[in-house]
Amino acid sequence: MEQERNNQSQHQPQEQAPAQEKMQPSATRWWQNAVIYQIYPRSFQDSNGDGIGDLQGIIRRLDYLERLGIDGIWLSPVCKSPQDDNGYDISDYQDIDPMFGSLSDMEQLIEEAKKRNIRIIMDLVLNHTSDEHPWFVEAKSGRDNPYHDYYVWRDGVEGIPPNEMRACFGGSAWQWVPEVGQYYFHQFSVRQPDLNWDNPKVRQEIYEMIRWWMDKGVGGFRLDVIDQIAKVPDKGITNNGPMLHTYIQELSRETFQKGDLVTVGEAWGATPELAKLYSSPDGREFSMVFQFEHINLDQQEGKEKWDLAPLPFLKLKEVLNQWQTGLYGCGWNSLFWDNHDLPRIVSRWGDDGKYREESAKMLATLLHGMQGTPYIYQGEELGMTNVKYSIEEYRDIETLNMYRERMGAGCKKEEVMASVYAKSRDNARTPMQWDGGEYAGFSGSTPWIRVNPNYQKINAASQVGVEGSVFEYYRRLVKLRKEHPVLIDGRFQLLLERDGQIFAYLRENGQSRLLVVCNFFGEPVKCGLAGEWDKAKLLIGNYEGAGEEAGFSEVLRPYEARMYLVS
Repeated sequence: MEQERNNQSQHQPQEQAPAQEKMQPSATRWWQNAVIYQIYPRSFQDSNGDGIGDLQGIIRRLDYLERLGIDGIWLSPVCKSPQDDNGYDISDYQDIDPMFGSLSDMEQLIEEAKKRNIRIIMDLVLNHTSDEHPWFVEAKSGRDNPYHDYYVWRDGVEGIPPNEMRACFGGSAWQWVPEVGQYYFHQFSVRQPDLNWDNPKVRQEIYEMIRWWMDKGVGGFRLDVIDQIAKVPDKGITNNGPMLHTYIQELSRETFQKGDLVTVGEAWGATPELAKLYSSPDGREFSMVFQFEHINLDQQEGKEKWDLAPLPFLKLKEVLNQWQTGLYGCGWNSLFWDNHDLPRIVSRWGDDGKYREESAKMLATLLHGMQGTPYIYQGEELGMTNVKYSIEEYRDIETLNMYRERMGAGCKKEEVMASVYAKSRDNARTPMQWDGGEYAGFSGSTPWIRVNPNYQKINAASQVGVEGSVFEYYRRLVKLRKEHPVLIDGRFQLLLERDGQIFAYLRENGQSRLLVVCNFFGEPVKCGLAGEWDKAKLLIGNYEGAGEEAGFSEVLRPYEARMYLVS
């Protein structure tokens, strides 16, 4: 879930990451060798012609995902929901929203994926619920109701909120309820009241629910905005509250540690030091976290994501280097460019015009060569791009709220729309482009959100099995991770750190040395890394003719990427 925290205090916990022994290759867990594919179900594949993707649609496309070679599917929320925030407002944790199908469909998906050695990873929203959840319906009926304390309430006077905290989607973070004469706290939509994790009954209800899903056979969980569960709103604290790691460790003991699961926490406030706590090899918290330091670089300092700025390339190298070296042997990285909250990476930091295929492959090479678990967001493996719609065609609540606020404040429409085109979450939520037929093969009727007009050029049917396509390149990258242990356990070393155009790094594990060298921009550049690499084996390159027989090249073409190996 997208976060804007610039106007809210961030509390750094007193806990320090414990010193950890270096992980040995024998300690490798299945998810450290895995590549995970994220599906946004609403936009992946419609099976019943209502214009909305569903679970049966995902089942229909499992062979495609098996061909890609992925090991797990992270599903964005499919639990029952009024869909105020596209499923991140859950009204029943133990049922499936009818738009996606039924609980039996979910059980079938888990089973069919298992046949293909693919695990299903559930997306759980534990910071808040929908205002239609039975707990909240009860909670707002009276202060004496046993469910009242399941949420965060404060006394006050109507029209005068308890403090000045703002919700991430705009407006006050406090909502008045006349029935109880109190305000409830919501960090996102007014229809997403925050749960009170200080109440042990809330925590036990959550643990029971998670164990129920574990019994269904899910392979793991992604925990939405989990660093916000220990909020202290009276002090303006949202993420990294003082009880955060205490709660997470209890959660892990009561649930995750009872199975062989992958768990990833979304933590917008994470630093490498905090991530050592989150992803400690002893498994007391999570397998890994999603951190967003690299993703926040192309915005004006101290401003919101909509306030655009050029990507500071040297800073990008510095940040990724800090995470790679900082967690080596004492934590684990998640590797991603895209997700359901982020614009398409090829449009963002690549070139979605002349060099779309080359830059899509370059960005993939750069990411998949690093240590961590790579995540592929649906359509990324095809090089899908951002969109430019009229504001009436957007569906994302965050985008629409920003548009209204900024237009109301007198901002120029062209500047507001430039921000929408660059950063709207709907860039990632347009339907998956399966073929060149009507509605891109996603549905037999008008989709819930318009298909990207370039679907006839960019689609799976034109790429699967086609040598040189973006899809087949991703497939090769996934395969390389299975074949070369250095990609899993090799130490990371950044090279050419002050070079303003080349991103190059070394991976080494004592048996093999692997070099990744990428031209991040659209002009040719000379690379000064010859010498020992002259006789290295070229594992993969993103230009035609870059086969194994090709030697080390001193000149990198626009967006060229190469991966070399010396054993």
